[in-house]
Amino acid sequence: MLLPLLVVPLLLSLLLLLSLFMLRSPHSRDARLAWLASLQHRVAWGVLVWAAAWVQWRLEQSTRHVGQRQQQTLRWCLQGAQRPDCPLTGNTDPSTFRNHLPLTKASQPQEEDSEGQLLPATSHRYGGEAFLQATLLGLAALKKAHPEVLVPGSRARLTPTSPWPSLLPWPVHILGQVNPPGATDPGALLLEALRCPELRALEAGTATELLDVFLSLEASGEELAEEVAAGSPGAPLPGRAAELRKALLQGPRGLALRLWPKLQVVVTLDSGGQTEAVTILRALWCQGLPFFSPAYAATGGVIGLNLWPEQPRGLYLLHPGAPFIELLPVQEGAQEVAASTLLLDEAQEGMKYELVLTDQATLTRCRLGDVVQVVDTYNQCPVVRFVCRLGQTLSVRGEDMGEDVFFEALSRAVEQWPGAKLSDHVCVESSILDSSEGSAPHYEVFVELRGLRNLSEENRDKLDHCLQEVSPYYKSLRFRGSVGPARVHLMGHGAFRALRAALTASPCSPFPPEMPRVLRHRHLAQFLQRRVVS
Repeated sequence: MLLPLLVVPLLLSLLLLLSLFMLRSPHSRDARLAWLASLQHRVAWGVLVWAAAWVQWRLEQSTRHVGQRQQQTLRWCLQGAQRPDCPLTGNTDPSTFRNHLPLTKASQPQEEDSEGQLLPATSHRYGGEAFLQATLLGLAALKKAHPEVLVPGSRARLTPTSPWPSLLPWPVHILGQVNPPGATDPGALLLEALRCPELRALEAGTATELLDVFLSLEASGEELAEEVAAGSPGAPLPGRAAELRKALLQGPRGLALRLWPKLQVVVTLDSGGQTEAVTILRALWCQGLPFFSPAYAATGGVIGLNLWPEQPRGLYLLHPGAPFIELLPVQEGAQEVAASTLLLDEAQEGMKYELVLTDQATLTRCRLGDVVQVVDTYNQCPVVRFVCRLGQTLSVRGEDMGEDVFFEALSRAVEQWPGAKLSDHVCVESSILDSSEGSAPHYEVFVELRGLRNLSEENRDKLDHCLQEVSPYYKSLRFRGSVGPARVHLMGHGAFRALRAALTASPCSPFPPEMPRVLRHRHLAQFLQRRVVS
């Protein structure tokens, strides 16, 4: 398998020789540049194919010997630890490792100081083998599922962050991109994409970020159309500007395909809390388009690889390399977990586990709060789907309403609200806002809707009925009067976009950015409360 490593330098040398030959040829300058661009793309694709084949071979070896690979990863963690008091140097026995290092919980993405300011968790930038594997294998899988998305000028990134965990070296980075390398201005990225009607793939760091892009497009669509018509930047495109105005006038549903008729796929990076945003995008702006995530990521790094872009719901192969992953069994119907963790080759199909990562620098075994369910195996490695985040659970009387269960109830209720489409939502326990004085504790639910400007009391009550349908325990609490009915508040457009902007304003905000569905701090709940319209 050394062949891929030998072929890449040969391809690059061939590109250089042919480029020098063409520059001296008698053809017109435009013809030479077009030929060189075509050659560069072919070489870039050849490099990607060989590199992906090499990475796939390495992944096959790792997943066939998962226990051995995790032993190597643990050894790497211990060797790189910066704790002088570490008693485990040289000892890579998993049992000893677990006995000496207790589990800790991940810090909440929102913290408060004495003045109530936001202090997001420290971010970890991407790097390492898993990141490169996710990017190379993801691009190869995307090419296989959608052959035209990597042709020149077919992909556009709409957010400063990229869904690809690792930066690709020259010449592979040119495949299909219309954005200039290193471009980070959100307005410039969106404007560049709007100028290109031939796009076949949209890319965004996460689904929540893409949701904000479409909200911004709706709010400033006329200004963007004027810039396209005036040629700022680039050549004036009055015809394209007229197409933009016409597409925007028809509303949000199916807007992406009206703006870019050849669009085939939307690429975002999956992480905890993105399911709702994907659902909303599919129902409105990106209706009719498949979504693909090359990896499942957390603040600690890339955890899972997506080798199956054709699957409508993301499935991820848990990576046996760094970061070191353990699985903490979750008891069905409760947040309580077993005392001991499992390694990847000990996972059982159908079971749910909380992910545990070990930070190499501090040797901290951190419970992420992300719950996954094992749905299959790939060689000896578990294949999982994301279920929920334990930290986003509602509990005013010990009912433990998970974010996945709540979203199911909310989706059912929205279907019963005539003409309504859900844009976003957040929940607050009544004790946070002191709104249960004189009444039973309850949920305060903030929603942003499309197609409905007001909600009758009858429609608001439907959410509480749906919550009782999906949670028998909640229903029993409501029957006994221990819990009051959920209260629904209709938000003005842009309220949740403003909340996300506040959460990610700090340069140390985590990536991927997490969208909280349950607010734990009063100043954040009051931030939304001030934007209630009904």
